[in-house]
Amino acid sequence: MVRTTALLYAVGGLAAALLAASALDEYPRRAGVLLVVALLAVVLSPVLLRLGPRLPDRAVRGSLVAASVFLAVGTALCPSPVLAGAASMLTTLVVITAMGFYGRRSGSWHALLATALQLVALLAVHRISVLVCASLATIWWGAAMVADSLARQAASSLVDSLTGLPNRRGWDTALDAALDRASRRPGPVSVALVDIDHFKSINDRLGHAAGDALLVSIAEAWRGFPADDAVLARRGGDEFALLLPGRDAAAARTVVEALSRVTPAEASCGVAQYVVGESASDLLRRADHALYVAKASGRGQVRVATSPDVSLIRDLTESLGNDDLQVHLQPVFELDTGFVHGFEALARWTHPTHGAVPPNVFIPAAEEAGIIVALGRAVLRRACADVDAISQRWGYELHLGVNVSGRELVFPGFADYLLESLEAAGWDPHRLVMEVTESLFEASSPTALETVATLRSHGVRISIDDFGTGWSSLSRLDKLPVDYLKLDRSIVETAAEGRPAILRAVVALCRDLGIQVVAEGVETAEQHDLVRALGCEMAQGFHLARPMPAADFAPHPPVEPAQRGAERPARGAVSCP
Repeated sequence: MVRTTALLYAVGGLAAALLAASALDEYPRRAGVLLVVALLAVVLSPVLLRLGPRLPDRAVRGSLVAASVFLAVGTALCPSPVLAGAASMLTTLVVITAMGFYGRRSGSWHALLATALQLVALLAVHRISVLVCASLATIWWGAAMVADSLARQAASSLVDSLTGLPNRRGWDTALDAALDRASRRPGPVSVALVDIDHFKSINDRLGHAAGDALLVSIAEAWRGFPADDAVLARRGGDEFALLLPGRDAAAARTVVEALSRVTPAEASCGVAQYVVGESASDLLRRADHALYVAKASGRGQVRVATSPDVSLIRDLTESLGNDDLQVHLQPVFELDTGFVHGFEALARWTHPTHGAVPPNVFIPAAEEAGIIVALGRAVLRRACADVDAISQRWGYELHLGVNVSGRELVFPGFADYLLESLEAAGWDPHRLVMEVTESLFEASSPTALETVATLRSHGVRISIDDFGTGWSSLSRLDKLPVDYLKLDRSIVETAAEGRPAILRAVVALCRDLGIQVVAEGVETAEQHDLVRALGCEMAQGFHLARPMPAADFAPHPPVEPAQRGAERPARGAVSCP
C-alpha cells in the first residue's frame, strides 16, 4: 500500500509538472504555482516510501486523502480548461489505489472524495460543462470497478477454498512483508508450523470427506484466535502455519500452546524465531525441523528451534565444499566367529580454529540449516572408499552402516541420489546398511517411508538404530521393514545389572522374525559375554574397538580364516578382543 501510494505521488507529480511546463510561457503565474505543487508531490514520494512502513494505517489512508487534495488543487491551478481536463484524469490513479487496497466499502469513500474534489475544480473553477464532467466521472468509477474486480480475484487466489484461511501463497506473501519490515526496523518475528497428527489414518479410515470436515472445524476453532497482526493459514494438506510479528519464540510458543488446547485434534508444532540476515526459506526450514523433532518425540508436542549459529553453519558449509569432513569407522563384530561384519561410519569435523566439534553440535546444525543431505553425501562417499580399501586389504567384503536422518529421507529424489552414489562408488547396495531411528517410522511422512521401501527393494539393508529409547514397541517389530535391530546401550546396561529379561525377549522375538540383533555400547568384558550368551548375533562398542580413521586399521586381519573357506570363501576373520 505504501509503495503504491508513493508511486501515485511520483506519477501524479511528474505528470502535473509536465503539464505546468507546457504552459509556463503562456500562463507563467498559474503554471508556476502548479509546477511547485507538482514538484512537492514528487519530493514527498521517496519520503513516504521511507517512512511509510512505520506509519499506522490511518496515516497511510491520510496520505491517500492528501493525494486526492493535491490532484484537485493541481486541476484548479491549471491555466486552461483543456489542461485541467487532462490533469483530472490522474484521479484514475487514486480510485484504483483506493479500491485495490481498501475494498469496495472503504475504497468507495476515498474514490467519492477524490471525485467530488475534482468536480468542484472542474465545475467551479474552469466552468467545464456538466456532460464533460459526467464523462470524466464515468471513466474514474469505471476504473474503480475494474480495480475492485481485479482485487477480489487476486484476493481469492490467496485464500484456501476449503477453510477460508490464507493459503500458502497468501501466507508466504505476509511472511516476506514481515521479514522485510523486521530487516529495516528490528523487532521479533516468529513462525509456527502446525501439523495434525495421524491425519492420513483419518482419511484412510473415514474418507476424505471426514478429513476435510476436520480441517474446517480446526479453522473455525482457530479463526480470530490470534490477536493483533498475526496471520494464520493453511499451507496445504494437514499443515497450518502461524505468523507472529512482534513476538519472540517464547511468546509464540505460548500462543501455539493456547491454540493446541482448542484444537479438535492432536497436533504437533514447530516454532522458530527470525534471526536478522536469514531468508524466509531458512526460517521455515528451522521451523520445519522443530516440527519434525516434535513428531519424532511422540507427537502432540511443541518444539522451539534453536537460534542458528550462522558462523558455524558457514564454516561447516565451507568444509563440505573443500571435502574437509572426516569419517571414523567403528567395527561391528560377529560374536560367534569374531569376524568383523562391517563398519559404522561416523562423521567427524575439526574446525580450523575451534578444533574438534562434537557430532551432537554440527549434525543438528546441518539439519536445521538444510545441508544435512550434503553432509550425508560427503560421509557416504568417503566411507565407501575407506571401507572398500579395507576390504581389499583384508580379502573379503565388508558391510557399511551409515546413519540417515528423517530430513534426508524426505528430501526429493533421495532414493535415486543414494543409489546413483553407490553405483558411482562401485558399491553393492546389499552391502549398505541404512541406520534410522525407530521414531522415524512413527513420525515420518509417507514420503520417508516410501523412500525406505524403495531403497530396500534395491537391496539396501535397513537397521533400527538406538532401539530401546523413545517409543520403542515390540509389538510393531513384525510390521517394520527392517533387517537389523541395534539395541541401545541402556538395554545392554540394564541386562548387565542383573535384569536381562528385556534383552532376552527382544533377541527371541527378532530371531523368530528373521531380524539380526546388534548390541551397541558394549564397553566391558562382562557385557560382551552377556550379550553373546543371550543370543545377540553382533555387537559394537569401546570394549571391542573404538571408532578410528581407516588408515589406523591393520593392513591385514589379525587372524586368518579358519575352517570358514567352504562356507564363506570371500571372507576373512578378525578376532574379537
